[in-house]
Amino acid sequence: MSLARRYTKSVAFLRAIDRDWARLIAHVGPCRHDAKETREPYEALVRAIAYQQLTATAGDAILGRLVGLFDHASFPRPADIIHADFTALRSCGFSASKIATIKAIAEGALSGLVPPGKMAEQMPDYELIERLTAIKGIGRWTIEMLLMYSLQRRDILPADDFGVREGYRNLKRLREMPKPKALRELAEQWAPHRTVASWYLWRMPREGFPR
Repeated sequence: MSLARRYTKSVAFLRAIDRDWARLIAHVGPCRHDAKETREPYEALVRAIAYQQLTATAGDAILGRLVGLFDHASFPRPADIIHADFTALRSCGFSASKIATIKAIAEGALSGLVPPGKMAEQMPDYELIERLTAIKGIGRWTIEMLLMYSLQRRDILPADDFGVREGYRNLKRLREMPKPKALRELAEQWAPHRTVASWYLWRMPREGFPR
């Protein structure tokens, strides 16, 4: 099934909310949210940390160098990261705090704190958030990216995300971005299609959006 057809129901639901949503969807086109269901939670979390507060290009470069440190797999195993030299990881572009976090993720994968994919698929959102935020350096946003992309959850709203909040501000022509708590309350009317709603808000034009 194509990406556009996969999200037809969600797009129709959002389009019917009001004129603003209808115009945004018409401007952006079909939803092409591309989940990566083949990635294990461990890998998805490490990748999310690499991209934190960086452009996609910068994150891609860091991950490319990380993979290049190990020539035996398409992605380093937890033991690889645990035993990797600090200087080598710094050379990839990771900050000291990010190194500590990815090592903690790797340790969690070996201890079972970071569940394997099959187990994670059976766990509710709130349980995964509560469990994984116990890892130092892992916040709600990182886990929400795991839920949206690796576990393909359809009703996730990363309300702390700048792009989502700014997208909503522009959509509704507000003077200020809504606070995360306020946005979560507003977004209750978008359930159970909040993942697709977030995808569109990320693509809300900052200038030149037709009114």
